[in-house]
Amino acid sequence: MSQVADSKGSRAETASAKRQRLMISAAQVVHQQGVERTTIADIARAADVPVGNVYYYYKTKDDLVAAALTEHARQLGLLTDRLDQLPDPRERLKGLVAAWVSQGDLAAQYGCPTGTLAAELDKRAEGGLDVAAGKVIRLLLDWVERQFRDLGQPDPDGLALTLVGAYQGMSLLTNALRDPTVMTREGDRLIAWLDSLPAR
Repeated sequence: MSQVADSKGSRAETASAKRQRLMISAAQVVHQQGVERTTIADIARAADVPVGNVYYYYKTKDDLVAAALTEHARQLGLLTDRLDQLPDPRERLKGLVAAWVSQGDLAAQYGCPTGTLAAELDKRAEGGLDVAAGKVIRLLLDWVERQFRDLGQPDPDGLALTLVGAYQGMSLLTNALRDPTVMTREGDRLIAWLDSLPAR
Protein backbone atom coordinates (compact mmCIF):
# COMPACT_ATOMS: atom_id res chain seq x y z
CA MET A 1 0.00 0.00 0.00
CA SER A 2 2.71 2.46 0.98
CA GLN A 3 4.68 1.54 -2.15
CA VAL A 4 1.67 2.49 -4.29
CA ALA A 5 1.38 5.81 -2.44
CA ASP A 6 5.12 6.41 -2.82
CA SER A 7 4.88 5.63 -6.53
CA LYS A 8 2.01 8.09 -6.98
CA GLY A 9 3.87 10.69 -4.94
CA SER A 10 7.04 10.31 -7.00
CA ARG A 11 5.04 10.54 -10.24
CA ALA A 12 3.39 13.73 -9.00
CA GLU A 13 6.80 15.10 -8.03
CA THR A 14 8.19 14.20 -11.46
CA ALA A 15 5.20 15.87 -13.16
CA SER A 16 5.69 18.98 -11.04
CA ALA A 17 9.41 19.06 -11.86
CA LYS A 18 8.67 18.73 -15.59
CA ARG A 19 6.11 21.53 -15.45
CA GLN A 20 8.66 23.72 -13.62
CA ARG A 21 11.38 22.92 -16.17
CA LEU A 22 9.00 23.80 -18.99
CA MET A 23 8.11 27.12 -17.36
CA ILE A 24 11.77 28.05 -16.84
CA SER A 25 12.70 26.95 -20.35
CA ALA A 26 9.75 28.82 -21.87
CA ALA A 27 10.91 32.02 -20.16
CA GLN A 28 14.49 31.55 -21.38
CA VAL A 29 13.74 30.50 -24.95
CA VAL A 30 11.04 33.12 -25.54
CA HIS A 31 13.42 35.78 -24.18
CA GLN A 32 16.18 34.66 -26.53
CA GLN A 33 14.12 33.99 -29.67
CA GLY A 34 10.89 35.93 -29.26
CA VAL A 35 7.40 34.48 -29.33
CA GLU A 36 6.99 34.15 -33.09
CA ARG A 37 10.29 32.34 -33.69
CA THR A 38 9.87 29.98 -30.74
CA THR A 39 8.27 26.58 -31.24
CA ILE A 40 6.94 24.13 -28.69
CA ALA A 41 9.75 21.81 -29.80
CA ASP A 42 12.35 24.49 -28.93
CA ILE A 43 10.99 24.74 -25.39
CA ALA A 44 10.68 20.97 -25.01
CA ARG A 45 14.30 20.54 -26.11
CA ALA A 46 15.53 23.20 -23.67
CA ALA A 47 13.54 21.59 -20.83
CA ASP A 48 14.69 18.07 -21.79
CA VAL A 49 11.06 16.96 -22.04
CA PRO A 50 9.77 14.89 -24.99
CA VAL A 51 7.67 17.08 -27.29
CA GLY A 52 4.66 14.79 -26.95
CA ASN A 53 4.75 15.19 -23.16
CA VAL A 54 4.53 18.98 -23.37
CA TYR A 55 0.86 18.82 -24.36
CA TYR A 56 0.06 17.08 -21.08
CA TYR A 57 1.04 20.30 -19.29
CA TYR A 58 0.47 23.03 -21.88
CA LYS A 59 -1.97 22.63 -24.77
CA THR A 60 -0.77 25.51 -26.98
CA LYS A 61 2.22 27.74 -27.50
CA ASP A 62 0.24 30.59 -25.96
CA ASP A 63 -0.12 28.48 -22.81
CA LEU A 64 3.69 28.23 -22.75
CA VAL A 65 4.04 31.98 -23.26
CA ALA A 66 1.67 32.48 -20.31
CA ALA A 67 3.88 30.06 -18.35
CA ALA A 68 6.91 32.17 -19.29
CA LEU A 69 5.18 35.23 -17.85
CA THR A 70 4.37 33.27 -14.69
CA GLU A 71 8.06 32.41 -14.44
CA HIS A 72 9.02 36.07 -14.86
CA ALA A 73 6.64 36.94 -12.02
CA ARG A 74 8.10 34.14 -9.88
CA GLN A 75 11.67 35.33 -10.49
CA LEU A 76 10.65 38.90 -9.68
CA GLY A 77 9.05 37.67 -6.45
CA LEU A 78 12.23 35.82 -5.47
CA LEU A 79 14.28 38.97 -6.09
CA THR A 80 11.97 41.32 -4.19
CA ASP A 81 11.60 38.86 -1.31
CA ARG A 82 15.38 38.82 -1.01
CA LEU A 83 15.58 42.61 -1.20
CA ASP A 84 12.82 42.92 1.41
CA GLN A 85 15.26 41.40 3.91
CA LEU A 86 17.20 44.69 3.79
CA PRO A 87 16.00 47.06 6.51
CA ASP A 88 16.29 50.28 4.50
CA PRO A 89 14.03 50.95 1.47
CA ARG A 90 16.76 53.02 -0.22
CA GLU A 91 19.10 50.03 -0.01
CA ARG A 92 16.34 47.82 -1.39
CA LEU A 93 15.98 50.10 -4.42
CA LYS A 94 19.74 50.24 -4.90
CA GLY A 95 19.81 46.44 -4.67
CA LEU A 96 17.19 46.29 -7.41
CA VAL A 97 19.31 48.51 -9.65
CA ALA A 98 22.37 46.37 -8.90
CA ALA A 99 20.39 43.26 -9.90
CA TRP A 100 19.46 44.94 -13.19
CA VAL A 101 23.06 45.93 -13.87
CA SER A 102 24.26 42.39 -13.15
CA GLN A 103 22.15 41.26 -16.14
CA GLY A 104 23.90 43.66 -18.52
CA ASP A 105 25.40 40.97 -20.75
CA LEU A 106 22.01 39.28 -21.10
CA ALA A 107 20.32 42.62 -21.81
CA ALA A 108 22.93 43.38 -24.50
CA GLN A 109 21.99 40.15 -26.28
CA TYR A 110 18.22 40.03 -25.76
CA GLY A 111 16.91 43.09 -23.89
CA CYS A 112 14.73 43.04 -20.77
CA PRO A 113 12.94 39.68 -20.49
CA THR A 114 9.53 41.09 -19.55
CA GLY A 115 9.79 44.38 -21.42
CA THR A 116 10.69 42.83 -24.77
CA LEU A 117 7.97 40.21 -24.34
CA ALA A 118 5.39 42.87 -23.47
CA ALA A 119 6.35 44.88 -26.57
CA GLU A 120 6.09 41.82 -28.81
CA LEU A 121 2.77 40.67 -27.37
CA ASP A 122 1.32 44.16 -27.75
CA LYS A 123 1.63 43.79 -31.53
CA ARG A 124 -0.59 40.71 -31.62
CA ALA A 125 -4.24 41.17 -32.54
CA GLU A 126 -5.65 38.75 -29.98
CA GLY A 127 -4.90 36.51 -27.05
CA GLY A 128 -4.81 38.81 -24.04
CA LEU A 129 -1.21 37.89 -23.23
CA ASP A 130 -0.23 41.54 -23.58
CA VAL A 131 -2.41 42.25 -20.53
CA ALA A 132 -0.70 39.42 -18.64
CA ALA A 133 2.70 40.91 -19.49
CA GLY A 134 1.53 44.28 -18.22
CA LYS A 135 0.53 42.65 -14.92
CA VAL A 136 4.09 41.41 -14.39
CA ILE A 137 5.42 44.93 -14.96
CA ARG A 138 2.73 46.24 -12.59
CA LEU A 139 4.08 43.90 -9.87
CA LEU A 140 7.47 45.58 -10.23
CA LEU A 141 5.99 49.08 -10.27
CA ASP A 142 3.94 48.37 -7.14
CA TRP A 143 6.97 47.04 -5.25
CA VAL A 144 9.11 50.04 -6.26
CA GLU A 145 6.30 52.42 -5.30
CA ARG A 146 6.15 50.86 -1.82
CA GLN A 147 9.86 51.50 -1.35
CA PHE A 148 9.52 55.17 -2.28
CA ARG A 149 6.53 55.44 0.03
CA ASP A 150 8.54 53.86 2.87
CA LEU A 151 11.23 56.45 2.18
CA GLY A 152 8.61 59.14 2.75
CA GLN A 153 8.97 60.50 -0.78
CA PRO A 154 6.18 62.58 -2.30
CA ASP A 155 4.65 61.12 -5.46
CA PRO A 156 5.91 57.55 -4.92
CA ASP A 157 3.99 56.22 -7.92
CA GLY A 158 5.57 58.85 -10.18
CA LEU A 159 9.03 58.01 -8.85
CA ALA A 160 8.34 54.32 -9.45
CA LEU A 161 7.46 55.08 -13.08
CA THR A 162 10.67 57.10 -13.40
CA LEU A 163 12.86 54.31 -12.03
CA VAL A 164 11.23 51.43 -13.92
CA GLY A 165 11.05 53.55 -17.08
CA ALA A 166 14.77 54.29 -16.75
CA TYR A 167 15.43 50.55 -16.47
CA GLN A 168 13.39 49.79 -19.57
CA GLY A 169 15.18 52.56 -21.46
CA MET A 170 18.65 51.45 -20.47
CA SER A 171 17.78 47.83 -21.30
CA LEU A 172 16.57 48.89 -24.74
CA LEU A 173 19.69 50.94 -25.42
CA THR A 174 21.98 48.22 -24.05
CA ASN A 175 20.34 45.76 -26.45
CA ALA A 176 20.22 48.13 -29.45
CA LEU A 177 23.89 49.08 -29.03
CA ARG A 178 24.94 45.57 -27.91
CA ASP A 179 26.86 47.33 -25.16
CA PRO A 180 26.50 46.14 -21.54
CA THR A 181 28.46 49.16 -20.31
CA VAL A 182 25.36 51.26 -21.06
CA MET A 183 23.62 49.33 -18.29
CA THR A 184 26.56 49.88 -15.94
CA ARG A 185 26.81 53.62 -16.59
CA GLU A 186 23.08 54.22 -16.32
CA GLY A 187 22.90 51.99 -13.24
CA ASP A 188 25.54 54.18 -11.57
CA ARG A 189 23.48 57.24 -12.47
CA LEU A 190 20.35 55.71 -10.91
CA ILE A 191 22.24 54.77 -7.74
CA ALA A 192 23.50 58.37 -7.45
CA TRP A 193 19.95 59.65 -7.95
CA LEU A 194 18.59 57.33 -5.25
CA ASP A 195 21.35 58.46 -2.88
CA SER A 196 20.45 62.10 -3.54
CA LEU A 197 16.82 61.69 -2.47
CA PRO A 198 16.29 63.26 0.95
CA ALA A 199 15.13 61.03 3.78
CA ARG A 200 11.80 62.21 5.20
